[in-house]
Amino acid sequence: MKQNYRYQIMLMMVIMVVINYIDRGAISYAQEEIIGEFGFDVKAWGSVLGYFGFGYLFGSLFGGFMADSKGPKFVWVFIGIGWSVFVIATAFAGEIGMALFGGSALTGFAVIRILFGFAEGPTFSTINKTNANWATPKERGFAVSLGLLGTPLGAMLTAPVAVGLLLVTSWKVMFIILGSLGIVWVIIWSKMFTDYPEDNPKVSKEELEKIRSVQDLLPNETVVTEQDDSIKWYHFFKNPTLIFNALGYFAFQYINFLLLTWTPKYLQDEFGFQLSSLWYLGMIPWIGACFTVLLGGKISDYLRLKTGSLRIARSGLAIVSLLLTAICFVLIPTAETIVGVMVLMSIGNAFNSLPNSVYWSVIIDTEPIRAGTYGGITHFITNTATFIAPILTGVLVFNYGYGSMFIAAAVAAALGMIAMVFVKPGKKESVNKVVA
Repeated sequence: MKQNYRYQIMLMMVIMVVINYIDRGAISYAQEEIIGEFGFDVKAWGSVLGYFGFGYLFGSLFGGFMADSKGPKFVWVFIGIGWSVFVIATAFAGEIGMALFGGSALTGFAVIRILFGFAEGPTFSTINKTNANWATPKERGFAVSLGLLGTPLGAMLTAPVAVGLLLVTSWKVMFIILGSLGIVWVIIWSKMFTDYPEDNPKVSKEELEKIRSVQDLLPNETVVTEQDDSIKWYHFFKNPTLIFNALGYFAFQYINFLLLTWTPKYLQDEFGFQLSSLWYLGMIPWIGACFTVLLGGKISDYLRLKTGSLRIARSGLAIVSLLLTAICFVLIPTAETIVGVMVLMSIGNAFNSLPNSVYWSVIIDTEPIRAGTYGGITHFITNTATFIAPILTGVLVFNYGYGSMFIAAAVAAALGMIAMVFVKPGKKESVNKVVA
């Protein structure tokens, strides 16, 4: 019997996140056809992209609570079916709006995109709950980063997958195909996964001992044993570390969604690239991030081992990375060539992804028993960026041009850096012993 079945679970989560990101980003590459068919202007298109974030915001909160109360497997199956159905429904969003909402195609897209966002919202808080249950203490940073690898990898693959499908079929058929892939993943996952490794016949006794080992724990770390009902959801707001960690994560998400939603239109409007060129240009900003998201988890775990300080391993890494991210994005408007823009965008996004695992690791480090709930609250705060970034960018571009969207990204990174200064990971007894 294999001793590393947990890595198969982690790999399946990577595949799921890739599917997620292709599903949510594909609409950006279909923008020319959709705008042409329904007559949206740049502000309306920014709203179409941003509607996803409103549902995603509340879905992440819902998912965190459900992962703790019902178990991650229930949430995975529920949301997997849900997001797949709404991806397929995106193909008919305009017609739904015109038939049911007073002839407004925009309202149809609003409803479907919000529901789609709600279904995808629980993804990362449920990943965090899964990692809290399945990962060994010394590999938490890497386990989280492996799950998060799907973010840049999915964003990178969105361009060739979406463009490839659009070149051979219509944008409507593209969404039907993408939704069907999600259903296939759900079927396979439901046969592989259990909430706890203790319940999975493919997990060996030796592997389970590794997962539950306390040998390598730092003094302020713990492992998942059993649910502690004395730790309430609102204790999140009594812990400054968790609050500032969520604000730091906002910076990552702002830049992530800015690039995911606006890069195709930016390249078309500013440099005149056609759809046939976007399959490779849309990949470039995400190539470095695919490596740094994994590297960041390894660096964080290494710093934890060498320094014995979770603050250096988590917060320190994030502070330096966000500073370098801000520098890169503030320089983009000064670049005069497409090569200069893409280089700065790629390096900046790589630095932005380097501490991606940190934000989730901080939650597990601080309160693994409530990793789902606290992950959901963190993601709720963070995911305001999923509608602020695309909608604000539409307003900024309309009034000040494309350079302003990169300045806004740099400001977001700088604010995130400041927030991470106040993050002190690890179990805080004074917080956990608050009487409910």
